[in-house]
Amino acid sequence: MEFRRITGLPPYVFAQINGLKATARAAGRDVVDFGFGNPDLPSPDVAVEKLAEAAHNPKNHRYSASRGIPNLRAAMATRYRELFDVELDPETEVITTIGAKEGLTHLMWVLLGPGDSALVPTPSYPIHLAGPGFAGATVIPVPIVDPATSDRDPGDDFFDALAEAWQRAEVKPRVVIASFPHNPTSACVDLGFMTRLVDFALEHEMIICHDFAYADLGFDGYQPPSILQVPRAKECAVELYTLTKSFSMAGWRVGFLVGNAAVVAALTKLKSYLDYGTFQPVQIAAIVAMNEAKDYPNTLRTIYQSRRDALIEGLGRVGWPVVAPRGSMFIWAPIPEPYRDMGSLAFATKLIEEADVATSPGVGFGAGGDGHVRFALIENEARTHQAIRSLRRALPELRGD
Repeated sequence: MEFRRITGLPPYVFAQINGLKATARAAGRDVVDFGFGNPDLPSPDVAVEKLAEAAHNPKNHRYSASRGIPNLRAAMATRYRELFDVELDPETEVITTIGAKEGLTHLMWVLLGPGDSALVPTPSYPIHLAGPGFAGATVIPVPIVDPATSDRDPGDDFFDALAEAWQRAEVKPRVVIASFPHNPTSACVDLGFMTRLVDFALEHEMIICHDFAYADLGFDGYQPPSILQVPRAKECAVELYTLTKSFSMAGWRVGFLVGNAAVVAALTKLKSYLDYGTFQPVQIAAIVAMNEAKDYPNTLRTIYQSRRDALIEGLGRVGWPVVAPRGSMFIWAPIPEPYRDMGSLAFATKLIEEADVATSPGVGFGAGGDGHVRFALIENEARTHQAIRSLRRALPELRGD
């Protein structure tokens, strides 16, 4: 039997790493896991308490609204006003999604179809590359450069590659997917880049989908910009915002698509056929998180920055220098020269088998990723120091031994 929608999907290499982790742990080994970007920090207490309270109310056990209850959409609009000075109409410019992955995938269904094409960064978060394909469209990869390997601004590098890809495209793209701070490379951009991207999309009649998963994770004073801060952005852009990383609510699956009203309406219509929204107590708790735990993202940011610093400093002591990222919750580390010819999957395998340290192989993020592994900042400083000691023993060539 042929399963047409998934036939073209590449092998999910992360499953191989997960299998190695499981084998190591079954043998009693203590694996320090930087592999999966699954936040280990707790969700806000007020949200957990409200969830428990709301779940006891039988009225909340019924079907909810697929686009999100009104107060949740209003809370999202308020957050954008306070963070970015962007005004959103909760009725027409905000829809709740069941996490960003669901939102992006179904968004591609309403924007693209067979015969269409989309410009997508590579390497990239896997659903960015797969989403347009699920809709039957062609993905036109746009290389995104490791910020540590270029003297130019990451936004300049990406924009030039984007313009070149558009020129070369036989079928002119209808959609641009972007995501800054970027996963996996941690590349960051400024508002000037967003302005250029909006101008480019308006000129070429494209829709921008900006996945803003790390909106609240900028370090050293850096504030990631929303594309909706750009004048006229709502004419061509939508943005995905999620509570996953900002409020450490990964398993709750609360996200939003905001921006262009016509695109929001199209996704609303599609979702009305597909789901009845997130469990209503979760939506109610998400309102409380945004309204009563507004500073929680700042607390999380401080923790992630401390973890970043501990890992960067430790890798440097091992002889594996890596540039500290300005945003996201990842470190995109070039494979050290003595091991580079192994490729990222073999190198990540080596780290598990010989150091009990799990990372994500760069090849899993698409073309251009194979020379790197990705560390997720999901282990505390004590565990990070443990990992550094193990890496030092497992990578003697870096010390010249």
